[in-house]
Amino acid sequence: MKEIYLDNAATTRVYPEVAEYMSRIMLKDYGNPSSLHMKGVDAEKHVKKAKTTLAGLLKCDEKELIFTSGATESNNMALTGGAYANCRAGRHIIMSSVEHPSVSACGKFLAEQGFEVSYLPVDHKGRVMTDRLKEMIRDDTVIVSVMAVNNETGTMQPLEDIVKTVKSANEKTLIHADGVQAFTKTMIYPKKMGLDMFSVSSHKFHGPKGVGLLWIRDKVKVRPLILGGGQQKDMRSGTENVPGIAGMALAAEMAFSDHDEKTEALYRLRKYFISKALDMEGVHVNGGMGRGSFCLSEDPEMCAAPHIVSLSFDDIRAEVLLHALEDRGIYVSSGSACSSNHPAKSSVLAAMKVPAQFMDATIRFSFSFDTEEEQIEACLSALSELLPVLRRYTPGGRKHV
Repeated sequence: MKEIYLDNAATTRVYPEVAEYMSRIMLKDYGNPSSLHMKGVDAEKHVKKAKTTLAGLLKCDEKELIFTSGATESNNMALTGGAYANCRAGRHIIMSSVEHPSVSACGKFLAEQGFEVSYLPVDHKGRVMTDRLKEMIRDDTVIVSVMAVNNETGTMQPLEDIVKTVKSANEKTLIHADGVQAFTKTMIYPKKMGLDMFSVSSHKFHGPKGVGLLWIRDKVKVRPLILGGGQQKDMRSGTENVPGIAGMALAAEMAFSDHDEKTEALYRLRKYFISKALDMEGVHVNGGMGRGSFCLSEDPEMCAAPHIVSLSFDDIRAEVLLHALEDRGIYVSSGSACSSNHPAKSSVLAAMKVPAQFMDATIRFSFSFDTEEEQIEACLSALSELLPVLRRYTPGGRKHV
């Protein structure tokens, strides 16, 4: 049975070139980059090269990049570190109601520490209501956090309009964007857009797990969360993950090669997949329908990233469908992989006011630049065969009478 992996929003397969590059570093240039001898110098060269590459792709200054263990740490550093470093300016934080758990959990923690956290509502497509945001900004608002692309639905947020709204109301308020699902799938330049912090995770674009970065605009104050030997200018102590950092940079560089062509192809696959899925009985799409942009001028109905599709199904449990597809070698997700081990109603779907019957009947299909049309066809064929069969049973496993 040929494997069809359609869970790329959870993680991606490492590019062979990346794995080979990392292997060479682990076996040859294995020195500690803080060491003064040549082994350390050789290792440090890989870190410097990676920083140059990533800064070029993000169009930012190298000194503004902090390497982390991944997006969870980056988001924690931005939210918690940013809140504590700027608490004299205020203790009010705003985040969207559809954030990743690594952001929303920071909100809960900060609320316990005496900060006030407000949640920005979204419309039925999952786009934040910028008119409400303007009303929510206060003199003591220190951070606004809105993810660039939603990890469950693929909905893209109007970041440029968010920046204008926030800065016009309070120019001192910091703006953070979780860019995990946006980086490499879209052309996004956080500094040019007016953001203050931006999080990235390597394993979402064919790099290794356990490494990511946080871009922090120069002069923005963030309190370090990890203390120790003072690496990365005291912002993130600990020996740098040299092979991981180098692998992340190479993966990003490869992802941006022929980017326009690859993105166009991915949007075509997404559009085709959705159109054929909607031809089936009892299938519904959550989030944007077509290609999107971070600019407000785009039609909200069209604001979607190219690689994520969220479908809800009448009279079918997501877990049952997930495993039925898995039996055919097709791998998908029933929601965010970061919270899938803790079954609960999706806060994202709830915020979008998706009908209650779909809370346990939604599947996320997520593609990569390597996804092929034949794989999409195989998935659609499996769905068309499985849906009528599975609907013979109620969610409780009993036949309809």
